[in-house]
Amino acid sequence: MEMDKKLGFGLMRLPALDADPGNIDIEQTCKMVDTFLERGFTYFDTAWMYCNFKSEDAVKTCLTSRHPRDKYTITTKLHAGFLQTKEDRDKIFNTQLEKTGAGYFDYYWIHDINSHSIEVYDKLDCFQWLVEKKKAGLVKHIGFSFHDNADLLEKVITAHPEFEYVQLQINYLDWESPAIQSRKCYEVAVKHNLPVIVMEPVKGGTLAKVPQEVEEMFKAYRPEASIPSWAIRFVASLPGVYMVLSGMSNMEQMLDNTGYMQEMVPVNEEEKAIIAKAVRIINGSIAIPCTGCEYCVPGCPKKIPIPKCFSLYNADKQEVEGKGWTPQREYYDNLVMNTGKASDCVKCKKCEGVCPQHLPITEYLEDVAAYFGK
Repeated sequence: MEMDKKLGFGLMRLPALDADPGNIDIEQTCKMVDTFLERGFTYFDTAWMYCNFKSEDAVKTCLTSRHPRDKYTITTKLHAGFLQTKEDRDKIFNTQLEKTGAGYFDYYWIHDINSHSIEVYDKLDCFQWLVEKKKAGLVKHIGFSFHDNADLLEKVITAHPEFEYVQLQINYLDWESPAIQSRKCYEVAVKHNLPVIVMEPVKGGTLAKVPQEVEEMFKAYRPEASIPSWAIRFVASLPGVYMVLSGMSNMEQMLDNTGYMQEMVPVNEEEKAIIAKAVRIINGSIAIPCTGCEYCVPGCPKKIPIPKCFSLYNADKQEVEGKGWTPQREYYDNLVMNTGKASDCVKCKKCEGVCPQHLPITEYLEDVAAYFGK
């Protein structure tokens, strides 16, 4: 099936009837699925634990039992957090086939490869296991999603030439983030000619609700365009991006996204300049005004990656309230796996002596430790 429209329906934040994300509003979800397909889009992305383990069930109820199998594609994933033994791989996979009613998966990812999870995937031989699923015709295309740094991404892609796709967190706010490294990770994938699927293009709703000054800039240039459309078009315009996932939670978001993505107009140079200014304004409202120069790092006796800790803290503080899960805590856990944690700070203040911004770094590290230690 030809894939020419770059918007994918992320089934992670489906409309819910109450505070339980697993209590999915099936009627509204069915209408959203129908609208998505009617407008010529085909790509659906789910996973084992989305919507309190109910997202894959909603795939059967709203999609596979109601539409011909050749009219859509489905992606789901194997997550290290639910694997104890090699037997668990097939147990989960077979349950996913049953829950979705898909018959086979068009795409199947090793979910969230990072410095922790890769040990589980290696130990349980998940990479070769996935290759065998492809050989058996149960999976058409294989790849992985990734929340870590560009150096590890380089190692994973080099070690696993069998992968056909990579799913990365990319958005205009994280593009130059020293901790999330959207641009660096994207460049690694492009260098290896690996098509990129983008997750978190609107940063879980954060880039749908921007400061008023940014909103006014966007509206002055494109009065008819929604605020999230700037974020989604930014990533969809990047060469090598195969698909952009949007976790749509209501029909309004569905109609907006499918509207401008039917004939997606790439961002032009003027818009890139406006977005760069928007990033400066959004970052101006951040909690810790660290520039990431890293002067503080070499002298730290506890080897704390201070600027990266601050970057993740700032990124999480910018998330919209009530979003629930955010990726920054996981990035933080991965970051400090082999270094010092913010809570390891001994207040020697060597860092403060060399900081060009004269920041009270040890106080900020206390904030970070309290925040990510929760």
